[in-house]
Amino acid sequence: MAGPKIIAVVPAYNEAAVIGDVVRGLRAVVGQVVVVDDGSRDGSGELARAAGATVLRHLINRGQGAALETGTRYAIRQGAEVIVHFDADGQHDPADVARLVAPVASGQVAVALGSRFLGSAANLPWSRRLILKLGILFTRMFSGLRLTDTNNGLRALSRAAASRIRLTHDGMAHASEILDIIADLNLPHVEVPVTVRYTPYSLTRGQGSMNGFRIIGKLIIEKFFTSSR
Repeated sequence: MAGPKIIAVVPAYNEAAVIGDVVRGLRAVVGQVVVVDDGSRDGSGELARAAGATVLRHLINRGQGAALETGTRYAIRQGAEVIVHFDADGQHDPADVARLVAPVASGQVAVALGSRFLGSAANLPWSRRLILKLGILFTRMFSGLRLTDTNNGLRALSRAAASRIRLTHDGMAHASEILDIIADLNLPHVEVPVTVRYTPYSLTRGQGSMNGFRIIGKLIIEKFFTSSR
């Protein structure tokens, strides 16, 4: 991909079954792929490196938010002008990256957020659809952002935006935290249609519906019973 320096950051925990294909797909569309091996025990890091990724490693499993924070800080130090967050479970399509990066690279916005509901969500179970829709409602109520998809791991950040977005939630709550920061800082943003493909493998990864409810409950408690950021 010609133009600005683009680095993809991929948080990975025990993704040996798919990480090689994910890295190879990304290497065709970005200048560098950084995989943050978040304490994997299945050789994910070695397979990612063999596929051509730069690999950073957490000695223990800290969570996806912590892995994204590690990878994003590294990408900034490496001179990235656009940073792409991309899940490791094979659900995302590397072909979406160019469309996601375009409005950021051109300076139109600071953040581009992938939306499966503007694009495609193949084989999305009804239970996942329910928790995703509740997440959209939660975001509209508490951040004011009117988005169609609020828990999508595919996004692009300008260097300036990434430098200002510091994640403090180590786990899956980072997805809501990012949106809160975008709202707090009034960062220009846009949603971009993307494809998310649910497979038997990917449905065993990430957060289940009950964990999604627990995250929403935790965030509500933080909103009302702890001091603001």
